[in-house]
Amino acid sequence: MPGLDATIHASCVVLGEAGILIRGDSGSGKSTLARDLLDHAEPAGLFGRLVCDDRVALSVRSGRLVARALPAIAGRLEIRGIGLVALPYEPAAVVRLVVDCGSPAPRFPEEAGLQIELLGVTLPRIEVASGRDSAGLILWRMRALRDTGVTGC
Repeated sequence: MPGLDATIHASCVVLGEAGILIRGDSGSGKSTLARDLLDHAEPAGLFGRLVCDDRVALSVRSGRLVARALPAIAGRLEIRGIGLVALPYEPAAVVRLVVDCGSPAPRFPEEAGLQIELLGVTLPRIEVASGRDSAGLILWRMRALRDTGVTGC
């Protein structure tokens, strides 16, 4: 569909069948959070794989938001102090959860803040603070979404 494609500054991983889109300013911890989620996947009994880091191509297909790796950086994850490292990756994932990192997460988020619309697709959303171990919180949110019937989580 014309006009329903974008490239954004973000990272994306797939956990189980769910694409997790991680947004935030430069230095907000997107790459670190992506790495932490991948590290937590196997112990949680989930398939975990990088889709892309730093730049994500988004498109809408059949009413679903799809994140794709850009060929020039596919399979590369930035680790501060080390540089780019090569990892196994998936070329695309259906986004099931949006994570915004960098600002302090609200203690009791407003109901409206628990969802976001991207390219016309409404998705569950969570805010996390940078510099904190947020992977466990995100896995907990995914379980809660799955238990309430959100497909793919």
